[in-house]
Amino acid sequence: MTSLNSTALAVLLAFAPASAVIAQTTPANYVPPLATTPMNRIVQDNAYKQLDFFFQKLVAEKEAIVLDGASPFKSGDKFLPGKVAAGLGHVLLNTAKDDPALAQKLKDYRDIADMTVGMDNHTWGIYYYIGTLVKLKQAGLLERAISPATLEKLRKQLDWRTFVTPQWDLINLPTNYYGVAFSIARLRMMMGWEDDSAGKVLLEKMLTHYKKYSGKFGFSDETDGEGRFDRYSILLIAEICERFLETGLQPDAELKTLLRKAADIALNVANTAGDGFSFGRSLGPYGETALVEILSVSAYLDVLTPEEKQYAYAFSSRVAARYMDFWYDPSMHSLDMWGKGRRTDTYRGKHRILGENFSLLHQLLSTNETWNEAGFKDAQPKADLQAWLDKNRPKFSVTTFAIGDYDRALAIFRDGKHVVSLNMINGGASQHDNSPYYPLPFAPGIVSGVADAGATHAQLLPKFSMADGAQLIGAAWIKDIKTSSSGPRHTITYRQDELDKLGKRGPVKDARIKLHTTYTLEHGVMTRTDVYTPAGTQEVEKISLEFASFSDQATIKGNTVTFAQGDVTEYSVSGLQQCQSAPTNGGKDFQAPYGPMKTLVTCSSGKLSMKEPLTIKWTIKYQ
Repeated sequence: MTSLNSTALAVLLAFAPASAVIAQTTPANYVPPLATTPMNRIVQDNAYKQLDFFFQKLVAEKEAIVLDGASPFKSGDKFLPGKVAAGLGHVLLNTAKDDPALAQKLKDYRDIADMTVGMDNHTWGIYYYIGTLVKLKQAGLLERAISPATLEKLRKQLDWRTFVTPQWDLINLPTNYYGVAFSIARLRMMMGWEDDSAGKVLLEKMLTHYKKYSGKFGFSDETDGEGRFDRYSILLIAEICERFLETGLQPDAELKTLLRKAADIALNVANTAGDGFSFGRSLGPYGETALVEILSVSAYLDVLTPEEKQYAYAFSSRVAARYMDFWYDPSMHSLDMWGKGRRTDTYRGKHRILGENFSLLHQLLSTNETWNEAGFKDAQPKADLQAWLDKNRPKFSVTTFAIGDYDRALAIFRDGKHVVSLNMINGGASQHDNSPYYPLPFAPGIVSGVADAGATHAQLLPKFSMADGAQLIGAAWIKDIKTSSSGPRHTITYRQDELDKLGKRGPVKDARIKLHTTYTLEHGVMTRTDVYTPAGTQEVEKISLEFASFSDQATIKGNTVTFAQGDVTEYSVSGLQQCQSAPTNGGKDFQAPYGPMKTLVTCSSGKLSMKEPLTIKWTIKYQ
C-alpha cells in the first residue's frame, strides 16, 4: 500500500495546480515550472497575454472596470493613468505593423487615452506616460494612438514642473524624486516639448542628492540622514543608469563603479527560487524585480563579466518564471499580493490592483528588453545556477552603508539554498517600529518581517515594558558594527547605547538600558545573544520575546520548541522564564509578503528590578 500511495501522490502533484505544489515545498526549495525557459519566451508567452486581457477589459468596462472586487479608477491611485498608458503601450509596440488587429488596438488606445486624460496623474504616472509617448513616436504610431486634442492636454500635464518649484525644490517629496523629474525633462525634450536646459539642472540636482545621501560608500539613504537603507537604496543607482540610457545619455565611469557595488549585492542574494530582497518595505514581487533591474542594466553596460552575465540572466529568468507561477493567479486574472496569507504595505494595497499589475509587467518587459539588447534574446538559461553561486559568490559578505555616529551595514550569509540577510540600519520616521527594518537575519521561510505591522508583535526583538509604561526595543541606534569569521562560523557584533522608545512616528532614544548584540551564523544555525545593561536600577514590568515562524506542528519542552514541518526545526530561548507556542490561525499580524507564518512562540519574564546585566539568547536551527 505504501508504494501505491506514494505513486498516487506523485501523480496528483504532477497534475495539481501550481499553488498546491507550492504548498508542498518550502520557499528555498521552490523551483518555478519555467525555471529554465528563456526570459524572452516567458515574457512573450505570458506577460503579453496578461496585458491583452487588461486591454480588452478596459475597452469593455472603461472607468467602471472591476478587478477581483476592486474598482481601480475609484481608488485614488494617482499613478494609474500613466501606468495604463505604459501597459497598453507595450501591446501596441509588440504588435507587428502589418497585423490587421493593430488598427483597432490603436483606436481603442486612443479612446482610453481620451478617457483618462482628465484624471489625476502624478510624478511616477507622468514618467510612465511620457516614456510611452516617446516610444510610440519613435515607432511612428503616436498620431494614430493619441488624438491631437488629448496630446495637447498631455503636453501641458506631463511636466516635471507639477512637482518642482521655480527654485528647483521638490514639492513635499523625498529627494530621490529628482530622478523622476530629470527623466521627465529629458523625455519632454525628446518629444520636442522643451530644450535640454531643465534636464541639465535636474541632472545636477539628482547627482548632488545621490552623493550627499549615499556618502563615500555609494548607497542612498532613503531619508535625510537618519540611516534607512533598504531595497531602494541599492536599486537607485541602477535606476539612474537606466534613466541615462533611455534618454540618450551614457553613464560615466563613476556611475558604473557604483552600479558594480549594487550588482555585487544582487549576485550575493541570488538564488534558485527566484526570491528577492528579504528586508525593508515594498517587497513581494518588487523585491525580486529590483534585482533584475540591477542585473540587467549591469549586464548591458558590461559592468558584469561575461560569465557573471550568464548566471545573472539565469537568475533573472527564474524571477520572471516565479512571477508567472507564484505571483500571478489565473483565476483572478491578476497578480496576488493580498491573498493566500500574503501581506503588503498599505501603499501597495489592493485598491491599486490594476496599477500594480501594469507596473510589475512593465518592469519585467523593460528588463527583458535590456537583456535582449545585451545579447540574451531567447538564450537558454544556465541550469547549474546553484552550483555556480556556491562556487563563485562569498559564503559571507558585509556591505558598509555608513560609518559615523551610527553604523549601517548589510551582512549576507549564503547557506546552500538559503540566503540570510542581516540589515543593520535605522528605519527612521514611519518605519523604525516595523519588523522589516529590524536588525534580524531575514531568510525566506525562516525569518520574515511583517509589512506595516508596528511593534505589537516585535519579531525576534526582546521588548521591555517599563514600570512607567514605556516600551523599549533594540532597533535603531546601532554603533560599532564588527564582523569576523572563523572557518564556517561568522560573527557580527554591535552595540546600542540607547534603546528605541516606541510610540512615536520616529525612533526616540531611551538610555535607561544599553545593549550589546552578538550574532553567530553557521550551517543550519543562527544565534542571537543580547546583553542588556541597566543604567542604575531599572524597574521592568515585563520582558517579552516573540517569534512568528513559518514552521508548524510544534511541540514545546521548557524553553525549546521543536517543529515537525517547515524549514525551522528548532527554536530555543534562554534568559526568560517561560515560553509557549500557539498556531497563528492565519492572523493578519503574522503574514509575510509571500505567505503566512504558522506558529507564534512567545517567551516572557515577570516584574524585575534590573540592577545587573541580563543576557537573553535565542537560537534557530533550520534545514
